[in-house]
Amino acid sequence: MASHNAPAIQPQLDDLLEHIPAGVVVHGVDGRILNANRLACELIGMSVEQLKNRVSGKARPLLRADGSPLPPDELPANVVLRTGSKVSEVILGIAEPQPESVRWLICNAYPEFDSKGKLCRVIVCFTDCTAMKQAQQGLQKSEERLRLILQGSTDAPWDYDLEKNEIYYSDRWWEMLGYRPGELGTDTSLWLDLAHPDDRVRVAGYWDDLLASQRGTYSVEWRLRHRDGHYVPVLSRGLVTRDAAGKALRVSGTNTDLTEQKLAERRIYELAYYDHLTGLPNRRLLGEELDKALARSERTGRLGAVVFLDLDNFKLLNDTMGHDFGDMLLRQVAERLRHTLRHCDQLARLGGDEFVLVLEDLGDDPHEAVIEAQHVLEKLLFTLGQPYYLDGRLFVSTPSIGVTLFDGAATGIETLLKQADLAMYRAKAEGRNTARFFDPRMQASAEYQARLERALREGLLDHQFVLFCQPQFNSEGQVVGAEVLLRWRRADGSLLGPTEFIGLAESSGMIVPLGQHVLEESCRALARWRSDHVLGQLELAVNVSAHQLRSADFVARMVDILEETGAPPGKLCLELTESVLAENVADTIERMRALRGHGLHFSLDDFGTGYSSLAYLKRFPLTALKIDRSFVHDVHVNPDAVPIVKAIIALARTLKLDIVAEGVEHEAQRNFLVDGGCGTLQGYLLGRPMPIGDFERMYGSGGIGTA
Repeated sequence: MASHNAPAIQPQLDDLLEHIPAGVVVHGVDGRILNANRLACELIGMSVEQLKNRVSGKARPLLRADGSPLPPDELPANVVLRTGSKVSEVILGIAEPQPESVRWLICNAYPEFDSKGKLCRVIVCFTDCTAMKQAQQGLQKSEERLRLILQGSTDAPWDYDLEKNEIYYSDRWWEMLGYRPGELGTDTSLWLDLAHPDDRVRVAGYWDDLLASQRGTYSVEWRLRHRDGHYVPVLSRGLVTRDAAGKALRVSGTNTDLTEQKLAERRIYELAYYDHLTGLPNRRLLGEELDKALARSERTGRLGAVVFLDLDNFKLLNDTMGHDFGDMLLRQVAERLRHTLRHCDQLARLGGDEFVLVLEDLGDDPHEAVIEAQHVLEKLLFTLGQPYYLDGRLFVSTPSIGVTLFDGAATGIETLLKQADLAMYRAKAEGRNTARFFDPRMQASAEYQARLERALREGLLDHQFVLFCQPQFNSEGQVVGAEVLLRWRRADGSLLGPTEFIGLAESSGMIVPLGQHVLEESCRALARWRSDHVLGQLELAVNVSAHQLRSADFVARMVDILEETGAPPGKLCLELTESVLAENVADTIERMRALRGHGLHFSLDDFGTGYSSLAYLKRFPLTALKIDRSFVHDVHVNPDAVPIVKAIIALARTLKLDIVAEGVEHEAQRNFLVDGGCGTLQGYLLGRPMPIGDFERMYGSGGIGTA
């Protein structure tokens, strides 16, 4: 019956085969293709005629699921022919004509047996799964990217399924805390149990608020305990998955280790607010802490004090032993200060050798506060006055301390620092190694000095500084030279002598431009005198400060002045004090020799009052010595002064130096000096200082010319 109906059914089967949504290829026992339906031809890209009698696998090159070439023995048809068993869901690829284009198929192969149970055909069915394969490849690429990103990242993923109450901690999460994966279990409260005690309540509250809210993201910082006991700062960020009603279902995120970031932030903070050498707070942090101290004082009514401390002779240590020793001293001073102060006091280093202390809670009334502060100051003076050991060397350093009291925030921070600074300078002026409290009179003096400094600068611009000259005479009473003396004729008509402004000019840095002005005007005078047969013979002495001589361009400036004015160099004598010769000896000698090469002369002023030695006199290119007025003053009344003056004169003769005696005010002094062999005399007895114009008229060719 079956065989009788088969011819009638076959067309129906063929029609069904053509329309099923799968490609079908029939292979014979020799592996050759016997037939293929329409979809198979479309998927393979060949007609039935092209496929028939081809050996399986040679119709089109095939690929494995991983993209590698498929060997013939792995073809599904060949596997069935070899094993007699079906093959299910094998992924194969057919290379398309387009570059890097592949059609992917899911294949199933079935054996067909005859009535005797012998394998007679293999039916291979396959469907197009290219879209599914591409989606799978895309997913694999995404997973690979995510894996590489997480592998290269320091972030630690975690995931909490709130519905199932299951939590996942990644390997990196455990590694960040020093544990093996899963070592502490996977309890859902583990992350909170490991939180720092100071963070636990805050973080638990944040978690509850997050779940109760409608937020879709979160970000929070806290600290987790590491296996070794320290706490790791972390930033946890992620997403909250919610249902349609807004209920939180899942929280997923990562923990970022903030250790390096926190260390960097701390380093930046220290650089901004702390002194790198001593580790003490710097001026910026001091300002903030002092501002808080003033607020506390105002709130409590308790007085405090600002203490300004400066090390005595610190520059000498730096100059003689080097900055390394200076740094060692500063570190030791800072350490002693830390151990001396009370726990409520503040300490800072302003820079250099300057330290500031803020003392709080000194008492309710000024008298009590002064007594309490005095106790602290005594401890400071004693502690800092003990010897220091710097790289095995014993060194003694003392402080000068200034103190000002404060009561609330009525007085500003900068004012307090200025007041304490003024008091510190008073301590230095009164012998050093002591402490002084600020007095309003100090402020008045400082304000006067500030006004005077401004007036000094303005006066230099307005040409208020004028030259006076005091004549110098030989033993026969003939004028042979003059010393330039500077006077300040202020706008109000007052006339100030050098003792009232030279010190300020040196401390304010104005001495160099002021000295330049004096040299320029003196050289202009010498240029004018060339046309007068009397004045043209005179030598003009001009005082030069240490600041001027130490300037690297002093020689060049001096030569420029001579060239610009036309002054004869041989008539200009630069007077130096002994202190100028005591520092930077080699540089000073070099500059002096350079100017001597241009014809200038040098005189050593106030000889006998400083630290001069025969070695100095021999090394420096001097042409004259000037006996200080203190010795001249006593020669006619004090027998002890006589041998000193005689010795100076004898020394000058031996070294072939001219001798100038200043401060000659009595005839007896003049007679003694002339009889002793002093060549040049200067003093009120012979001629008083006068404006340079008056000097030119009096001692020029039309004047008296003698003492």
